This record gives sequence, C-alpha cells and structure tokens, in this order.
Amino acid sequence: MRMSEIIKVDLKGRITIPQTMREALEIRPGMLMVLIADAEKREIIMNPVMTSGETMYEFDILLADRPGSLASVTNVFAEHKADIVASKCASITRGEEANCIIVADMSLSSSSPEKIREDLEALETVIQVKMRRFESRL
Repeated sequence: MRMSEIIKVDLKGRITIPQTMREALEIRPGMLMVLIADAEKREIIMNPVMTSGETMYEFDILLADRPGSLASVTNVFAEHKADIVASKCASITRGEEANCIIVADMSLSSSSPEKIREDLEALETVIQVKMRRFESRL
C-alpha cells in the first residue's frame, strides 16, 4: 500500500513521520533509520533498520550499465550473507555507467565488509567501490 503526506520541517531540520505511516511500517521509538539523499533529484529515501548501526555499511558502487551488472553485484552480497536493507541504483550514462548505493547489515555475514568490497572489485562489471561504516548518531 502506497501512502503520501505533506509534512513540515521544524527549525532544527526535524520531521515527524505521520502515525499512520509509522504503524504501517512498524517504526518504533529508538529504531534506526537509513537516509539516502540524492541532491540532483532533490529527494530523500528513508528506510527503517531493525539492527544496531554498528554493523551497517554503505557501499557506493560505480559499475558498467549493461544487463546482468546489478545481478552480479547483489550475488556477492548474497554469497556473503550480507543483508541489503536499502539500495538506490541509477544509470549515469545509459549503456555506459551506473551507480548503486547499497546499505547492508553485516551482523549475519560470514565475511568482513573488506572481503565483500574485494569481491565486488574483482567483478568485470565493477569500476569502483567506496565503502563506509555507518556510525549511530544516537
């Protein structure tokens, strides 16, 4: 079910998620949220996260824009049992380059984030991988 609301930003830059949305998405007080901002599109994607920020990593992946590229990237995460909790992929230059931001929960992973980065970089379709650990701001 898709929902939409117009909300107001307060003086400190905070927003209140409407109760109907919090209930539908099972968002509870103290829960961590992943925010992915796209300045060019002027949009923010917000996803609830069920685990602690200590195991969350963002992978910023530049890859060839061709059939199968995204599948090979997501297969690496699956092979390492890394849970993709949020992603945003877009073509930069159609048929040439694409960019994917993938936020992964590493708490159940059988590997380190560095090993996943190494395996991503080994893919023929991947051009560059940047990785950072999410720090909780609580």
